[in-house]
Amino acid sequence: MSITKEEALKYHSEGRHGKIEVVATKPCFTARELALAYTPGVAIPCLEIKNNVDDVYNYTAKSNLVAVVSNGTAVLGLGNIGPEAGKPVMEGKGVLFKRFADIDVFDIELKTEDPAEIIRTVQLMEPTFGGINLEDIKAPQCFEVEEELKKTMNIPVFHDDQHGTAIISCAALINAAELAGKKLENMRVVVVGAGAAGIACSKLYVTAGVKKENISMFDSKGHIHKGRTDLNKYKEEFAQEHAFTSLEEAMKGADVFMGLSKGGLVNKDMVKAMAPDPVIFAMANPDPEITYPDAKDAREDVIMATGRSDYPNQVNNVLGFPFIFRGALDVRASAINEEMKMAAVKALANLAKADVPDVVINAYGGQEFSFGREYIIPKPFDPRVLWTVAPAVAKAAVETGVARQKITDWNSYVDTLKERLGFSNSILRVMVQKARKSPKKIVYSDGEEDKTIQAAQSVSSQNIGTPILLGNIEKITERIKSFGYNPDDFEIYDPLNCELCDNYAEELFKIRMRKGVTLREAKSLVTHRNYFGVLMVHTGDADIFIGGSTYSYPKVIRPGLEVIGTQEDTSVVSAFHIVIVNRKVLFFADTSVNLRPNAKTLAEIAINTAELVKGFNIKPKIAMLSFSNFGSVRDEASIKVKEATEIVKSLRPDLIIDGEMDPESALNPVNVQDYPFSLIQGDANILVFPNLSAGNLAYKIIENVTSATIIGPILVGMKKPVHVLYKGATVDDIVNLSAIAVVEADIAAKQNAKK
Repeated sequence: MSITKEEALKYHSEGRHGKIEVVATKPCFTARELALAYTPGVAIPCLEIKNNVDDVYNYTAKSNLVAVVSNGTAVLGLGNIGPEAGKPVMEGKGVLFKRFADIDVFDIELKTEDPAEIIRTVQLMEPTFGGINLEDIKAPQCFEVEEELKKTMNIPVFHDDQHGTAIISCAALINAAELAGKKLENMRVVVVGAGAAGIACSKLYVTAGVKKENISMFDSKGHIHKGRTDLNKYKEEFAQEHAFTSLEEAMKGADVFMGLSKGGLVNKDMVKAMAPDPVIFAMANPDPEITYPDAKDAREDVIMATGRSDYPNQVNNVLGFPFIFRGALDVRASAINEEMKMAAVKALANLAKADVPDVVINAYGGQEFSFGREYIIPKPFDPRVLWTVAPAVAKAAVETGVARQKITDWNSYVDTLKERLGFSNSILRVMVQKARKSPKKIVYSDGEEDKTIQAAQSVSSQNIGTPILLGNIEKITERIKSFGYNPDDFEIYDPLNCELCDNYAEELFKIRMRKGVTLREAKSLVTHRNYFGVLMVHTGDADIFIGGSTYSYPKVIRPGLEVIGTQEDTSVVSAFHIVIVNRKVLFFADTSVNLRPNAKTLAEIAINTAELVKGFNIKPKIAMLSFSNFGSVRDEASIKVKEATEIVKSLRPDLIIDGEMDPESALNPVNVQDYPFSLIQGDANILVFPNLSAGNLAYKIIENVTSATIIGPILVGMKKPVHVLYKGATVDDIVNLSAIAVVEADIAAKQNAKK
């Protein structure tokens, strides 16, 4: 990826300078809130902590706060550039902590190269932080600093330059050995680079199973052997009896090359001289010791990793440190020990063997990945690393006795990790749990599509429902088998050739014969999968219809309206989107169906949406949106919204609803203080927009400029569940909508039973 000097400087200087800011996590707008945040209210938690120092974790940010500490003496690729010049890197480290694990960071740059001063400074900061991440401190001082801090501090201390690279590359080595059919204890390893990372990698490889005597380490002066007198104690640990005269000699017959030095040190002949299925980790940045194309040209059987994102198998420390600290912080660990590091190694190695979800594939431009020589470690943007590595680290902390707070429900812990970054939400868990209690038969009209098949398999395996796929039976069966799924888990129908077609044609003719449809036309229509699917639902052969990923919206919703129709107590079909942003769940209606609704239609949209939201175990609070606040502007559009509000209040006095009001009054408690009479005090969760344009544009803007999770559209008002996917829907989108539709069908069935 090419980045210009101007682009980089603009990125770091434009607007608020730098990359980080401090954001208050509690409101502090009113005099009362100020009194709670500072004096006199702050005295109360201070006294609680004075009486029990561990309460600092309950009443302050310590439990989620890490210090990134550096003196800028070994900044990756730049060397000793000093603490000020290193600050952009440390801020960047803070961004990665937050982005990947929701950990807050203060970056601390120290103007000293004296290890004793660094040690004492960090020791004095222990009351402030839940953990210490040492960064870019040159060797061998970094070893001394970390060793002393680990001995003397009661919070985790982790030098990422050492252990981050070691953990990621060790996971890669375990998988590479498996693919090569070799055992770690039998592999001979050549290491070039005897600095912090090289020594840490070698130590961890030994913990994993590599024999120390099989590691040949090189520094800038050559092979490290017992005949040398210039070695520090850290290098001496890997000094061999035998002395290699050159790197070329050491590479002959070697199983593994691990480089953390500089570009161009390894040539094709060295690679050719290695053992069968050689493993090459050329991790110098930005130029590896040998490029991926050169290594592959030398040996087709090579298994290779680098530090670069444009080659397969990137060894990126972001796969490690955020999640290791996340697990350590969540159990209030007093240290990060070897067992915790190995737990992270094994978790990463195993994750590389799991199926890769759409969210990862989409992040890498649609490129698909599967365990093999070009995919031996997970991708940096794989969100599963958070809820795979952090629990493994936390469990190891508990098992080895360094955890001061234990986790008893690990499934719930995984759920909280998913929620931290918006990859999941309690509403989705509720939907899946409810759906499992009453699974339904779901017919998917896009049955030949890979994403539909993958989603249907997930629906089946999670017991959300029984999937029915429409399309060519042979083609679908072949694709199911190619994914390694069992065809018996699916029902498959081909509308072009099935026994049900004549019956469905007769049924469609009965429904539409006075709407201009002849029997011949009905026979033709049922060969279309969207008509066939909704007829399955109409006749009871299926409970739910989902389609649309390969069709335009009108072509999918029209058969539903013509065959299924609307509920008896409404003439309105509408759609809403679930918007999950900053851990807040909102429902936007109508976003897809009614272009210019009148007051009566708006009222029905509000009522229908509220009824389904209740099924999500959420109490509806409806804001009828306008540009006007309670008559502040008299206009035809605002009057319509006001009338709709009154209709809902008249028909459904049990619902909490108010309007007309603008979004600020609906969502911000401060902005609604001028309207104490409002039933909505900035706490709305259903936002009813005055027209389709407003609702549709609102959710699309949020989707494109925030990290919000968007689910929908979800149709309401139909007699039976019919849902239309948008083009480009992911596997997760289809699964989520399926779970919601099952819950919707169950709610409708219970309501009908009461009638």
